[in-house]
Amino acid sequence: MSEAVLLTIDGPIATVTLNRPEAYNSLNGAMTEGLNKLLPQVERDPSVKVVILNSNGPAFMAGGDIKMFAGAMGMSQDEKRGTFERTVQQVHPIVTSLRRMPKPVIAQVHGAVAGFGMSLLMSCDLALAADDSYYTLAYCHIGTSPDGGSTFGLPRLVGAKKAMEIALLGDRFDAAMAEKLGLVNRVVPADQLAAATLKLAQRLAAGPSLAYAGTKRLLQQSLNSSLETQLQNEAESFALCASSADFQEGVTAFIEKRQPRFTGK
Repeated sequence: MSEAVLLTIDGPIATVTLNRPEAYNSLNGAMTEGLNKLLPQVERDPSVKVVILNSNGPAFMAGGDIKMFAGAMGMSQDEKRGTFERTVQQVHPIVTSLRRMPKPVIAQVHGAVAGFGMSLLMSCDLALAADDSYYTLAYCHIGTSPDGGSTFGLPRLVGAKKAMEIALLGDRFDAAMAEKLGLVNRVVPADQLAAATLKLAQRLAAGPSLAYAGTKRLLQQSLNSSLETQLQNEAESFALCASSADFQEGVTAFIEKRQPRFTGK
């Protein structure tokens, strides 16, 4: 049996690939376990500067594996409640790892992006989408509320009213609308998606990784910080970056009117 999640590392770029193509990459226990194992691994790897999250098969992710849910239908109410709460809590480290990882994470999405697939998309820092991709939060169609941090990310990206519409109605929308709403950064032809993602990853990999880590951390902190706290956080992060070799190289390159050669140090 093939692994539900694959990891390849090519120089400074790590690619984490959802690999249940026969099931449209629907989330099951094996995929949850694989993501919980591999994401911390790439976070700890000092050689990795950028992470790509993509998938094999016709869909990025079609949500949770409904067959897995169906297996619990014979349980008592209390048993079901405990089982599903534990199941949902197992995906929490995936979301927090993507959001807190100091390295830029790019989602490369195509086909169906549904349910927890949207949670993964929103947890990544940047997203490139194929023009054949389509989106639905979908939870309302099986009679449950969203999980995976989607109620955290969605109103912050699209606004409160639109988030309510997407979550309560569960309507499907296309890649152009996803770009308009700010869920993805760019839409490209499906046959150019992999190349466009790699080009972006290579650009980030050549950048100042310490500064990127600080920028990502600051933007995440800003969601829950006061202005005064955020100003202090910015001062501390700037000072840390300004003591790095990359800052010295950036300033020198600017003065010498050339492209900087960052090393991540």
